[in-house]
Amino acid sequence: MTTSIGRCLIATAALALVVGPGQAGDRAAVTQATPVLYSVTHLPSLGGGSSLAGSINNRGWVAGRSNLPGNRTRHAVLWRSGVLTDLGTLGGPNSNIVWPVKNTSGLLAGISQTAEPDPLGEAWSCSAFFPGATGRGYRCLGFAWQDGVMRALPTLGGTHGFATGANNRGEIVGWAENTVHDPTCVAPQVLQFRAVIWGPGEGAILELPPLPGDSVSAATALNDRGQVVGISGICDDAVGKFSAIHAVLWQDGVPIDIGNIGGNAWNTSMAINHRGDIVGFANVSVTPNGEFNAHAFLRKAGEEMQDLGTLPLPGHVFSQAYGINADGQVVGRSCDADFNCVAFLWQDGVMTELRTLVPGYTGVLTHAGDIDDTGRIVGQAFDPVAGVFVAYVATPIEP
Repeated sequence: MTTSIGRCLIATAALALVVGPGQAGDRAAVTQATPVLYSVTHLPSLGGGSSLAGSINNRGWVAGRSNLPGNRTRHAVLWRSGVLTDLGTLGGPNSNIVWPVKNTSGLLAGISQTAEPDPLGEAWSCSAFFPGATGRGYRCLGFAWQDGVMRALPTLGGTHGFATGANNRGEIVGWAENTVHDPTCVAPQVLQFRAVIWGPGEGAILELPPLPGDSVSAATALNDRGQVVGISGICDDAVGKFSAIHAVLWQDGVPIDIGNIGGNAWNTSMAINHRGDIVGFANVSVTPNGEFNAHAFLRKAGEEMQDLGTLPLPGHVFSQAYGINADGQVVGRSCDADFNCVAFLWQDGVMTELRTLVPGYTGVLTHAGDIDDTGRIVGQAFDPVAGVFVAYVATPIEP
């Protein structure tokens, strides 16, 4: 079945159950004896052959993207109580919600193409998340969506922007280009970009600096305490690699290097919970050209980064963590060398293939993108009956 799943995009762009001292052994024993099981619900689509849910908040609002018929374009979508809402675009063909968005008052954040042509012909970060030929050629901006209205978020003077997460203070994070022609950029990328916080007021934008010695930064997530996580590095091609030499935490606007697990590239923070626990993925060895060689990581608040490894499945060499909840449960995906991937849940020090916790389920859970504080998990599955990739919600079954 793995050969039919296909290659997943690396650039996506995050989880662990934390217990107190003296409780870990007892809690682990209970978990191993009575694992939580899940029921899986497939979510409706916009009619294309691929949908993915990458975000769930504590109200159960699920967000992500769905392809339109023909699979040449996709739109950001919201599922509320299973009902699908097309969020539209900023005038261009594509939009997407890529990262977990934890705001519970209806504020969503993502990326959208506009109808404006890209004056510099950059690939930009957005192109990795849009289909084929329609993924380039247009200006791409971060967006905020609330009460049925999508609005563009400003840049730092450059062409493009990218929005990721939103908290309950009305702040949105991401990254935006400025006007600097950065010599560390790799063609077709031209302009430098920096991490930013938009809001809480409309039009407000605050730049977050990279680490000393780096030229670019990007913010991927934040919590309600205002802690922001992301990456710092050189411009490169603006989709990871050496743009992510360092995984960082911004505390009161000051960047802090949170370490690595041995590599010099793809050190990417993806999510942070309210305790300050951070998850993501990072290269496990030094690679001369920044080749992807990553494992999922967990960095508990105030501790060193921990390599979460991969699932003990034949050929699995890569993993990525995408989401973490208040209890420290981590979700993501584990992949073989050809990027045939399956979803995992990590808790109590153990990574488990999510599908093994779903009795009777016949699909393949390829991706787990987020988890809320009740333990609901969202992601993407392959439906062998319909022959398409579908968004799903996995809900814990009450014992």
